[in-house]
Amino acid sequence: MKTLTVYFSFTAGNTKRIAERVHSAVGDDIVRLEPMKPYPKNYAQAVSQGDDEVKRGYKPELKPLGVDLNKYDRIIIGTPTWWYHMAPVVLSFLSSNDFTGKTVIPFMTNAGWPGSAIKDMTALAKKQGAKVENGHEFRFSSNEKHYDRMETSEKELDEWIDSLK
Repeated sequence: MKTLTVYFSFTAGNTKRIAERVHSAVGDDIVRLEPMKPYPKNYAQAVSQGDDEVKRGYKPELKPLGVDLNKYDRIIIGTPTWWYHMAPVVLSFLSSNDFTGKTVIPFMTNAGWPGSAIKDMTALAKKQGAKVENGHEFRFSSNEKHYDRMETSEKELDEWIDSLK
């Protein structure tokens, strides 16, 4: 089974870290989702823009992936949780692709309440034709000095990754 790991990561890079660990364990290819127009570097501005985009259900235009999704049987998709939902970049990706015949495995990172990110990703991937399984959430510190500290145990992360092999 050929696997593509796809993720969007912004501030602390937590989603990127999980995606890279998944990729190193399951192999094949990894791609970072990037909006055509980058988010502001100023954190407060990016937070304000992200909040507005989530509330509006905005789907930003994405840069080309550089891979052909048709070549993959399984797509592992990671998102940070933005205001209890998947990031708009991931919403764009899931909304704009046909996943018929593919298995999608969603994961999300959060520093607070996980909201409906996994549920929403699952529903949208199924709507786009995917079989969805094994979604998982990973919690990180909500202390702004330690946003990169994972509170989900390493054992839980390792067990989830092992289930993907």
